[in-house]
Amino acid sequence: MSEVSQNIIAGSSTEQSPLIQGMYGSYVITKSDKLEVQKYRFSILICGISYCLGLIHWITLGPSLAWIWLIPLAISLGLALKWIHIYLKPLHQTLQLLWAIGCLGFAIMALNMGPARILSSLNNEPKWILLIGPLFASMAGVGFKEFFCFRRPEAIGLTLILPIALLGHLTQFIDSLLVLILLTSSSILLILLALRKLGMNPADDVGDKSFFEYLAKQNETTLQ
Repeated sequence: MSEVSQNIIAGSSTEQSPLIQGMYGSYVITKSDKLEVQKYRFSILICGISYCLGLIHWITLGPSLAWIWLIPLAISLGLALKWIHIYLKPLHQTLQLLWAIGCLGFAIMALNMGPARILSSLNNEPKWILLIGPLFASMAGVGFKEFFCFRRPEAIGLTLILPIALLGHLTQFIDSLLVLILLTSSSILLILLALRKLGMNPADDVGDKSFFEYLAKQNETTLQ
């Protein structure tokens, strides 16, 4: 039985999904696909809310406990990168690797200086951006993927503003207040991106499944 036929049977057990003609064959969007898309979208939303609340906490109450928001941010971003649909596997793996390096950097900073000093150290000693920056680079990568696929202005805003803020702080070309404004703007854009995606057709995020299947077969042929 072909993979397409299996998908049709799996999808029809709960709801009837239309057969879609892709570039390399027919496919259906199954209930499992839709659930995966929902998980991806809510992960992005949680990531954006955690990011924004962490900055608000920092601005209003100081940086000593604001680091706590980095934990749900990192977890939700990691889950989003697990469920995101990207045709190019090397790109997908690169974003996941950046996420892992950033999480490792966060752990190193927490062990070396204590969690309460993480954000103040990032503010006072920009060199620490090199450790935790890859985590936010993977977030910018999500924004790039969303802009490339859907041309959403908030996605390209996130993709550009976040690296500018971090690199500007690292090189000291941008003062701390402007960096904070840029980071807050990028967090709001991420929340807006997530909210606008909630009403989209799940098939939009899944993409052309026949293309994924074609790439998988090409990889199998290469390995044989």
